[in-house]
Amino acid sequence: MNGMNVIIAAAEGANPLIPNWWEVIVTSAGFLVLMFVVVKFIAPALESSYTKRVDEIEGGLERAEKAQAEANAMMADYQQQLQDARAEAHQIREDAREEAAQIVSESRTRASEEATRINEQASVQIAAERQQAVTSLRAEVGTLATSLASKIVGEALDDDARSQRVVDRFLEDLENNEAAQGSTTSAGATE
Repeated sequence: MNGMNVIIAAAEGANPLIPNWWEVIVTSAGFLVLMFVVVKFIAPALESSYTKRVDEIEGGLERAEKAQAEANAMMADYQQQLQDARAEAHQIREDAREEAAQIVSESRTRASEEATRINEQASVQIAAERQQAVTSLRAEVGTLATSLASKIVGEALDDDARSQRVVDRFLEDLENNEAAQGSTTSAGATE
């Protein structure tokens, strides 16, 4: 029908390039209604959707940055704890070494003291045994000397006091001979 109007208008002498005012008004009214609907309902919905999407993206970026910062803080904390643990382990090793050295030193000291004590006890025991042997030998030598002297002299030396004097004199002479020989030997060794 529209094509028909153009033909009729052309027949009446109307110019087809000049629009009909009623069509312009109706088209303009339709455009304004459409523009009103777009501005009133569609544009705010699009703007709201756009704003919501931007907020979600920015919030996601902020959350990601916050999570990254927390991860970095946790990593730094972990590295600090690891470094502290290593330092503590090193300190424990050093303390153990010092304690081991101290234990070894104390053990050596105790062993040295124990060896000294054992040597002193052995010296005391040897001196006591020597004294006992000397006493025992004196008694035996005295008995042998008395019996030998009795055989040589030809009379019995049964008197204990007399026999004791003879034994003591004999042992003194024996000790004097040993002392004289010891001093001669040591004098010869020094020359």
